[in-house]
Amino acid sequence: METKCFEPKLECMPRKELEQLQLKKLKATIAKVYDSIPFYRKRLDSLRLKPSDIRSLKDVQKLPFTTKDDLRANYPFGLSTLPAKDLAIIHTTTGTTGVPVPIPNSILDIQSWSRQIARCLTAAGITKGDVFQITPAFGLFTGGFGFYYGAKLLGVAVVPTGTGSTRRQIQLMLDFGVTSVVAISSYWLRLAEVALEMGVDPAKDTYVRKGIAGSEMWTYEMRERITKIWDADIHNVYGISELCGPGVGVDCHVHRGIHLFEDNYLVEVIDPKTGEVLEPEEEGELVFTTLERDAMPLLRYRSRDLTFMFDTYDCDCGRTFCRVEWIKGRSDDMLKISGVNVWPSEVENVLLHHKELGPEYQLVVSKIGPLDHLKVVIETKERLSEDEVKKKSQEIVRELQEVLLITPEVELVKQGALPRDETRKAKRVVDMR
Repeated sequence: METKCFEPKLECMPRKELEQLQLKKLKATIAKVYDSIPFYRKRLDSLRLKPSDIRSLKDVQKLPFTTKDDLRANYPFGLSTLPAKDLAIIHTTTGTTGVPVPIPNSILDIQSWSRQIARCLTAAGITKGDVFQITPAFGLFTGGFGFYYGAKLLGVAVVPTGTGSTRRQIQLMLDFGVTSVVAISSYWLRLAEVALEMGVDPAKDTYVRKGIAGSEMWTYEMRERITKIWDADIHNVYGISELCGPGVGVDCHVHRGIHLFEDNYLVEVIDPKTGEVLEPEEEGELVFTTLERDAMPLLRYRSRDLTFMFDTYDCDCGRTFCRVEWIKGRSDDMLKISGVNVWPSEVENVLLHHKELGPEYQLVVSKIGPLDHLKVVIETKERLSEDEVKKKSQEIVRELQEVLLITPEVELVKQGALPRDETRKAKRVVDMR
């Protein structure tokens, strides 16, 4: 298959040239933060480090980590190189676990972000001539605007619906001849569910054959579900609000791992407990040093996203950027149940192998006396008899027991029984302890 790249000279650059470019940008970034951000200057001075001490890419390991707590502690613009009046646009994180983190962007940041999103759209086969529906929100959060910038750079026609009003989303999709869509992974499923309620078959009655998903943890199994329902080629776009938003990387037509845009980010995988840098194929936490950020450069930013880096740079798509496996979860997503580590992604992998089950599920964690208790609630796609429900529940319990090493309770419920929120990511975990 022909390689689809927006910037082939950069995306397919020989590794030696790429590393030279990274080092040049890394030195410039460290000099910038040292000169213009007191927080970083103080940190580096405390370690007796000067920008001139960074002479190789490996020297990045001498630098201190930056965490989300650091960003919150410097609210609102303590980590910005520019005052608010000189910025182009200010976004924020959701702030669901504390003070929201401002994401300041200069005009240079918007230009860089636009190019990164254009790379993602091109990888998904979206080009001028497509009609592109953007369902993420246009507001303080980074989703909708990023995809708009990238689509405009490519000259793609945009339908900026934003979040919610799912029936109207489907109707506009039909009326405007939409050929490509971006939505968080769980919303792709909600769109299909509502379309079928309206008598619209997503695969047969719409023109949507290209798509982008992301913004929340999902699996290859979930991608297969979405692809089949829509008869569309769905690509995983990875992003972090603090770095820019969506557009940090994308999966190519091979659909195995995510290429991270290494000309913009120096990428490490570390042991989340010790901070030690890990080797390829060893699972740990992704860490990013920005190489092109203007308003808020970050040194060794701890993403909390868990994955591993592939041990080869070779890919059939021709890109030479590193690949990481799809995100397993976040370090703070892990559930500790009766002393056992449980990842929601492990549960999803089991559930979505059963064709009778729908894609909507919830993990409900509670206490029964002094003991932790896990109940997995999953919707069924088909009408099942009482006996079939009993047998299927027992089968799933056995499979989950093998994977999780604990025995969960499994409850099958009819389709539509679990709550939907069309403006937010799916709530997969309810911890009542």
